[in-house]
Amino acid sequence: MNKDRILEEAKEAILKCDAQKAVAVAREALSIGMDPVEVLSNGFSVGIRIIGDLFGRGEVFLPELILSSQVMKEATAILEAAIETKDTKKKGKMLIATVEGDVHDIGKGIVVSLVKTQGIEVIDLGREVPAHTIIEKAVENDVDIIGTSALLTTTIMEQKKLEEELRRHGLRDRFKTMVGGAPCTQRWADRIGADAYAEDAAEAVKKALALLDAS
Repeated sequence: MNKDRILEEAKEAILKCDAQKAVAVAREALSIGMDPVEVLSNGFSVGIRIIGDLFGRGEVFLPELILSSQVMKEATAILEAAIETKDTKKKGKMLIATVEGDVHDIGKGIVVSLVKTQGIEVIDLGREVPAHTIIEKAVENDVDIIGTSALLTTTIMEQKKLEEELRRHGLRDRFKTMVGGAPCTQRWADRIGADAYAEDAAEAVKKALALLDAS
């Protein structure tokens, strides 16, 4: 079946860091009327999760991780353009960033792509973003949610720092906060006072929508 083949090829394009193939698969999926969210969630994102797991086990290295992330971005740009042409009511605004000292943004990229499909406007600050910049941009863009990602145990404390800085500036009640990344847990979110923790991109979408509904 074309659908299953396309999802498999989307995954393989990420694993092989083949940007040309990824773009071709994304275009073919749209040409036969596949749901871009499904292609993103069940195709390209599967490949990215596998790459992340391989990196965690030391079976692939940082250059491959960064390259596969770039391939993912090229493919998702095509799918997101198709999603954005649909009449999706805007539900809120979310700022997202990988914390200072952390260069990993694959997981964050998946979250950004999936959150956008739900009518949530996303401001992606990229990686290695200091807490003060996150706060400054959150205020400047008047966002509803601040989401941060940390993949290293050495950078997870930046999420705690962000919560402390928001409180220090009297801004904690203005924003909902969400944390994610390999070393994060619900216990960590509770400890630092974050409003939500998401284990993966799919859960991040659910939690973001729940936070917006509750606000």
